[in-house]
Amino acid sequence: MALFIGIDSGTQSTKAVVLDLETRKVVAEARAPHQLIKGLPAGHMEQHPQEWAAALDQVIVEVCAKIDRTQVRGIGISGQQHGFVPLDGQGEVIRPAKLWCDTSTVKECELLTKKLGGTKAAIRKAGLAFLPGFTAPKILWLKRNEPHNYKRLRRVLLPHDYLNFHLTGNAFMEYGDASGTALMDVRKRTWSKPVLAAIDKNLADWLPPLSESHEAAGTLRPEIAEKYGLSTDVVVSAGGGDNMMGAIGTGNVAPGVISASFGTSGTIYAFAKSPVVDPTGEIAAFCSSTGGWLPLLCTMNVTTVTERIRALFGQDHAALEAAVASAPAGARGLVLLPYLAGERTPSVPDGSGVFLGLDQNNFDPAHMARAAMEGVTLGMNYGLRRLAALGVKAKEIRVTGGGARSGVWRQIMADVFGVPVVAMVEDEGAALGGALQAAWCVAIRDGKKKAKITDFTDGIVAVNEATRCLPNKANVALYRELQDVQDKLSLALRPVFTRHRALVGA
Repeated sequence: MALFIGIDSGTQSTKAVVLDLETRKVVAEARAPHQLIKGLPAGHMEQHPQEWAAALDQVIVEVCAKIDRTQVRGIGISGQQHGFVPLDGQGEVIRPAKLWCDTSTVKECELLTKKLGGTKAAIRKAGLAFLPGFTAPKILWLKRNEPHNYKRLRRVLLPHDYLNFHLTGNAFMEYGDASGTALMDVRKRTWSKPVLAAIDKNLADWLPPLSESHEAAGTLRPEIAEKYGLSTDVVVSAGGGDNMMGAIGTGNVAPGVISASFGTSGTIYAFAKSPVVDPTGEIAAFCSSTGGWLPLLCTMNVTTVTERIRALFGQDHAALEAAVASAPAGARGLVLLPYLAGERTPSVPDGSGVFLGLDQNNFDPAHMARAAMEGVTLGMNYGLRRLAALGVKAKEIRVTGGGARSGVWRQIMADVFGVPVVAMVEDEGAALGGALQAAWCVAIRDGKKKAKITDFTDGIVAVNEATRCLPNKANVALYRELQDVQDKLSLALRPVFTRHRALVGA
């Protein structure tokens, strides 16, 4: 027996799964919540990294109590991308981490873009445009806004890197998650000297060396191993960002598969053997955590929107789904622009939510719930169409996350995207991806130098055919029209959003 623990440390909680490599089944699971820091100004989204570590400890202890812990060989961690964890010379956290959904760095993005010679020049030098969600502008934000904290900075880590550091004591960074910092030249898989120089001449000294994704971050520190009741020989794999590990957990490790995650944020991505760089910067030219690349679109408003609607009308999830199902496709012309937390794709950091088309026939909970579910899906389709323009076209989409559990929502996805949609047998794709990557890493360390990630995904990752939804032609046509309305509304309101943000003092 060989057991591997996969971790998904997200925005709202930390999840653990245990994969039995012999039976090829998940044999134990656990979950622990953690919180956003409340009361921050609009656009600021932060968490305490120490809470991630505490939740990590909790879920590993819990799953280890359900298994033969002597059989655990490896741990792989998935973490929310782009977060900035600043450490001092003693490895202590200097201040809370600014998260992927933090949009307070608009000015820093402008400054970095200007220093590099404009957006096109930045994309040439790094493969990415500077967006508020990325890590690079967060570092400059600390330098400009909290110089007393910046003076203490000696190490820059991402959220999953911090958890690897907690487990092993080693500062380690692999290509996949590192590509989401906007500090890398994603084509060459090296730190971008022009970008680093634009922030600080010393920044290169504060970043870990870049490593391959099949390598190990290390083994468990003795005190951590004792806490878990595990051996100090347990390997901690490279891990990766949640999207990179979600790709592994959905079998998106070879060309031809497209995955979508409907969680707090929304992502759609596909494996590529060579870089896919968008000259407009809307599609992120990330690296995968399996040795390739992962062109990806990200929207910031998915289940956060539907959950706010559900709470507004006092519904449980079953009632929300029933309400959406009771309203017709298109919600009788009601369209939601779902920018509750600004937006990343398209880049509208000052955006806010807008209902268009309210009238006496649709001003009720059912139609507003339907418009919310449709609105966030149309928002993701904006990016899917951009992916298609770059040559990455969908024939089928594998979906994960909270939204994937809803049959009504899966049908909306199929109708908006215009292709079949299917959920996975194991929905915790990022956590499963962590376990699979750990198994791959351990196999290579054990001397199987030719081991491939597909040796582990094949036969373990599977779609749930009972969840498959096919597009309805009439609804596909209707949603194309609504897509045009949403796109034009977004363009028309962007100057208004900027003035409104200034008016409310954000």
